[in-house]
Amino acid sequence: MLVGLAGNEYSLSPGDERDFPQNEAIRLIDAGYALPIAKKETERAVAQPTVERRTKKGKPDVVSAEGNDATD
Repeated sequence: MLVGLAGNEYSLSPGDERDFPQNEAIRLIDAGYALPIAKKETERAVAQPTVERRTKKGKPDVVSAEGNDATD
């Protein structure tokens, strides 16, 4: 909107955006009250598939209850 405008269902200030029916939008643009805006494309984030990576695990260090290595 270039100017303030109020109606039964809205109250707009300069700089506000609102969707109007096509006939009403054309009338407001022709009267110099509004400017047309291009619809903004909404970007959507797309999750990249993750690659599962598995590694070989060696034997864990095993300690007995007495605190000595199990390999003794």
